[in-house]
Amino acid sequence: MNILLLRPHPGSDKFGLGPFFRVEPLGLEYIGAALLEKGHRVTVADLRFRPGPAAWVRRSRPQLVGISCPHALEYERILETAREVRRVCPDAFIHVGGHAAAAFPGPLECGDIDAICLDDGEEVVVQLAEALEKGRPLVEVPALRLRTGDGWVTTSPLTERTSLDLVPLPARELVARHRSGYHCLLFKPVWLIETARGCPHRCSFCSVWQLYDRSCRERSIGAVVEDFATAGDAIFVADDLFWHNPTRSLELAAVLKQRGVFKRWILVQTRTDLLCRSSELLAAWRPLAKDFDIFLGLEAASDHGLADLTKDAGVTETIEGVRIAREHGYGINGNFLIDPDWTETEFRELWEFIARHGLQRAGFTIRTPLPGTEYYRQVEQRIAPQPWSNFDMHHLLWEPRLGVRRFFELYTETWRRSILNTSGEKSMLDWMRQVRPSQIPYIARILWRTQAMMKPAAYLEEYEATRGRVAPCGASIAAPGAAEAPSHR
Repeated sequence: MNILLLRPHPGSDKFGLGPFFRVEPLGLEYIGAALLEKGHRVTVADLRFRPGPAAWVRRSRPQLVGISCPHALEYERILETAREVRRVCPDAFIHVGGHAAAAFPGPLECGDIDAICLDDGEEVVVQLAEALEKGRPLVEVPALRLRTGDGWVTTSPLTERTSLDLVPLPARELVARHRSGYHCLLFKPVWLIETARGCPHRCSFCSVWQLYDRSCRERSIGAVVEDFATAGDAIFVADDLFWHNPTRSLELAAVLKQRGVFKRWILVQTRTDLLCRSSELLAAWRPLAKDFDIFLGLEAASDHGLADLTKDAGVTETIEGVRIAREHGYGINGNFLIDPDWTETEFRELWEFIARHGLQRAGFTIRTPLPGTEYYRQVEQRIAPQPWSNFDMHHLLWEPRLGVRRFFELYTETWRRSILNTSGEKSMLDWMRQVRPSQIPYIARILWRTQAMMKPAAYLEEYEATRGRVAPCGASIAAPGAAEAPSHR
């Protein structure tokens, strides 16, 4: 079959760190590899670059079109993309997958979409393609939310969690045309690598653990080493919880060293409490890259704040984990959640914590009830009708305790205390010194865009522009929870 896999443009990234991150569509590369192995003809189109979906549909003439939906804020874009594909190719089977689609598929149940994937696409999409090719009933394909003549139905779940070694390494050649455009922080091009999938923790703002039943699956050491060896010099490891398995992590570091795999830069994501008990791991991994950064979900500056997020760790672990990582020469990046229900006291507590522990490399996002999370279920009745694009963790979904103006005054003051403030401790010139001359236009453009986060007026203008605007059919949250599909578990 001719199969087209699309990564839509997520929409506006006026606020937040979006301009610093544009990574390859790794999930589509894995699905593409699985489909290629079965003899299908696969095209991956990253619509964050030109041309648009209509051009790719005309070029590839697909029978099956898969659209990636990794974030809830993209629901409207997914619907727009599906509508355009349907207009250009009325007979194509249009299928949507990705984390947000699986965690909360209801907003995608519209006439232009034929099915929604509720589990790992590497297995489900291959079975879907086979059923379409051979004319088998689609209700036999597992882990789908399927549009039928009698409405939307949910097929049976996968019989067991997909082994990550069932499919070959990602087909990175499918996005080779865009490689130079993939970047992360100061580094470009960047390669995205996954060594494990899932998380055993239960943070209330996250849906990863619910989607995967608190499991954590791992790729084989050999596959991961090969992926590292054949990728480029700047690596972002996409694992939800790196170093989760200490024994495996030590073995992986040892084999990478034996293979002679060393990188210019590596970024991983993990937890502070894990770092507290991982000094040996940190020592083993640090020599594998000239610069090695860790991204931490710092979340809150108090034990009470962390408990409210079901973080199952305290600020003692935050402080100690950061200390141990720095002791081994790692760079620390992270993120704090800013609650709309905060008073000025919590803002000042956060500022003091940042200054005391040197956490100016952190980012700050508004605590947002993302669909599919425990937090969403707790507060969904508070959410006013508005576009899903507001669920970007930089919009207010309800009136904050301090009032909109004062909240944004304090929120932007928080950003002014970060290293992104080019009028602060780190000037534009300081940033320029960290990149090659050829990359100066890139970093200058990104820093110029992020300065809006220091200005209350920019947030107030956006707030007024989006307030009261309801999303189109299928994507509206005018009746919270009403669109949620029955669980596929």
